[in-house]
Amino acid sequence: MSSTGMPIVMSSQKCGPLTGEAHVPGDKSISHRSLILGALAVGETKITGLLEGEDVLDTAKAMRAFGAEVIDHGGGKWSVHGVGVGGFAEPKQVIDCGNSGTGVRLIMGAMATTPITATFTGDASLNKRPMARVTDPIRALGAQAYGRAGGRLPMTIVGAAEPVPLRYTVPMPSAQVKSAVLLAGLNAPGDTVVIEKEATRDHTERMLSGFGATITTEETNEGRVITLAGQPELQPQVIVVPRDPSSAAFPVCAALITEGSDVVVPNIGLNPTRAGLFTTLREMGADLSYENPREEGGEPVADLRARYSPAMQGIEVPPERAASMIDEYPVLSVVAAFAKGATVMRGVKELRVKESDRIEAMASGLRANGIEVEDGPDWWIVHGKGIGQVPGGSRCDTHLDHRIAMSFLILGMASQAPVSIDDGGPIATSFPIFETLMATLGTKITRLT
Repeated sequence: MSSTGMPIVMSSQKCGPLTGEAHVPGDKSISHRSLILGALAVGETKITGLLEGEDVLDTAKAMRAFGAEVIDHGGGKWSVHGVGVGGFAEPKQVIDCGNSGTGVRLIMGAMATTPITATFTGDASLNKRPMARVTDPIRALGAQAYGRAGGRLPMTIVGAAEPVPLRYTVPMPSAQVKSAVLLAGLNAPGDTVVIEKEATRDHTERMLSGFGATITTEETNEGRVITLAGQPELQPQVIVVPRDPSSAAFPVCAALITEGSDVVVPNIGLNPTRAGLFTTLREMGADLSYENPREEGGEPVADLRARYSPAMQGIEVPPERAASMIDEYPVLSVVAAFAKGATVMRGVKELRVKESDRIEAMASGLRANGIEVEDGPDWWIVHGKGIGQVPGGSRCDTHLDHRIAMSFLILGMASQAPVSIDDGGPIATSFPIFETLMATLGTKITRLT
């Protein structure tokens, strides 16, 4: 919803070639972590290119509430004067994390081993999401957690007065859970060890090392074993946030399905734990290339060029790739509708506990717009009709989910009839310039209310 609380009904329709450069916002995952680790360092961390969507701004407010000085200098330039590991102050008010599962889970971890108490809440969507996956391991570190039935927000965390180190195997592929445990382990004595059976995005490990923590990663028979030495003094950093690959997915996918398009998305982070969508699109036959590859701030970066690709074919996406593209499956399903044949996506049960049940939301909307979809507990199949063959013409429910909203707007750009959504307000949580940016490329998105 909008800031007034009223739904923003939006519609997109078939458009001509999309051309130009799409300067998408900074990476959301790195933006959250920059603020949190800056707050846990001693001294001033300088950040440029911060994503200024609602999710990240809520994390900035939370860091202020825990005692860090967080300053917005304008133009994506921020500074954080940190309080050091274990230096968080007890917040005076409830911490509202809005729509951000990443923000709330990482912040819970960061404060769990400091002897303070904090209460967390969020919007209607966030308050439905499971938090036990984080509260279980932080309890093992010595914290206490009191929430609603099923481990839901609102939730109060009582930080551990005498934290203990932990060896923890993450039960599901989740960078949020892994990161929460590592952040909690910063203020625990000895080594905190996290084991993940499937590798997930590794921004936290890279950034912890950059801030001066002693952290190692080893591939073993158990899986990926990450060992963090507790109680370091983190050193402030100068951080340049790369552009968000999850946001880049929308102009890239729009270009692939819109006749005559040729779009460049500069400075995209291509961390291999995040680039699964682009690998998948190329396997489907997308004309997608990486130009000017380089490294910035320890992260691989390149300019992405996407051209209209009418010959894309459906494929079976390897289940082990899911962790590297979990947020991109909704827009992938849109591309799949315009490919020929079936696109099979398995090992994706995590989609059912995101901001919405993303499998159900996308399956329902695609069916309403003339696409055959099969789905199960952890899989779904989209039977593509090919370019120019998607009927469209229906309104889709977004369930307060920003990625669902943007995905259906992309669908309308190449469908035979316009596609509308019940509420585009949540788009501001991750991609506040989405409408403006897409308009500069040549799309036709209109607000109906």
